[in-house]
Amino acid sequence: MYRRPLPATNLAFLSTVMWDGRESTPPTTQKITYPNTGQLLADLAQQAIDATTGHAQGATPTAAEVQDIVNFETSLRTAQAYDYRAGALNANGATGGPVALASQPFFVGINDSFPASFGFNPTGAPFNPNIFNLFGAWASSPSAARASIARGEALFNSKPITISGVAGINDVVGLPASFSGTCGTCHDTPNVGNHSVSVPLNIGVGDVTSPLDVSYLPVFTLVNNTTGATVQTTDPGRADHWQMAGHWETEGPDSSRAPQPRTVFS
Repeated sequence: MYRRPLPATNLAFLSTVMWDGRESTPPTTQKITYPNTGQLLADLAQQAIDATTGHAQGATPTAAEVQDIVNFETSLRTAQAYDYRAGALNANGATGGPVALASQPFFVGINDSFPASFGFNPTGAPFNPNIFNLFGAWASSPSAARASIARGEALFNSKPITISGVAGINDVVGLPASFSGTCGTCHDTPNVGNHSVSVPLNIGVGDVTSPLDVSYLPVFTLVNNTTGATVQTTDPGRADHWQMAGHWETEGPDSSRAPQPRTVFS
């Protein structure tokens, strides 16, 4: 399967470790919930062990070495700090860059956009669509570049978008089949932009009908053992782990595009 690199910094904002969540999936590790600090660190520790003994083919690291890896990972923050037209992104009241990011509060479920009745935000606080507030001070800036950045931030926070046909949102009981949201409906973590809860949302990047050229990727056919429903995708994602629940089986990559033996998950 083809997957883009995952972030190696800003790990304190993760709601799951690894793209498909395999380092935050029992029984090896635990799902990250509120409060998440201890579980996140434990999952990163297990990831360090698996990476060292797996694709690095090294000896099992000592507990001290694992702790050093986790300490190093969780201390790293990256964010754009300078723009060639606007200059420093923390100038004149703006708070861009990694320094402000290092003190940004986060917990799993913070500002979650799903209804409060779902209980994903442990505080019960309602969703605030003003996700980013880094550049409000530039809204009236005489600098055209800085004012443009402030308008982009406001657009992200307020531009209405019709959300429909998104698996993991519009097919969830209690949510409408189509509704108006904003960028922050999915990118709800304040001043970070990831989703603050580990939720399987299909944004289409693995769809065989994607407008992106995915013809070079293998196609996996997933069959629901209960309903018989089938799904074709270039990446089964968490279905790799749902096999233990006996819900799906996978018929390996499509033989017309990438001949391989049949693989069954059940």
